[in-house]
Amino acid sequence: MSEHEPVPPQHVPTLTEVVEWPQPVQPVAAAAPASSSHVAEAVPSEAQLVQRVLADLQRQTDLMLDYRLREVLTPLLARAADNLIREARGELASTLRDMVARAVAQELARHRGS
Repeated sequence: MSEHEPVPPQHVPTLTEVVEWPQPVQPVAAAAPASSSHVAEAVPSEAQLVQRVLADLQRQTDLMLDYRLREVLTPLLARAADNLIREARGELASTLRDMVARAVAQELARHRGS
């Protein structure tokens, strides 16, 4: 053999053997648009397509869920807050009446005892 002849591969797969090829890394954005006559457009792999579709669906689902939860929970939370405030005011008024009644009773008892 001469120096310029290619060396044959050590292992050649058979027609029935499954060969896994590494997936090429796709650039996020091309620096300059290439003309279709010079460079063939890169076709994304199935895994990349699945990831893109899942990411897009996740974004859409998050937005829709956020919107619907706000739409449903806003009136419920407003009613719950109103009820909580009303109950707190009632408890505060009741407690304040009890405190004033005790203070008046203590003052009256002190004045009667004097």
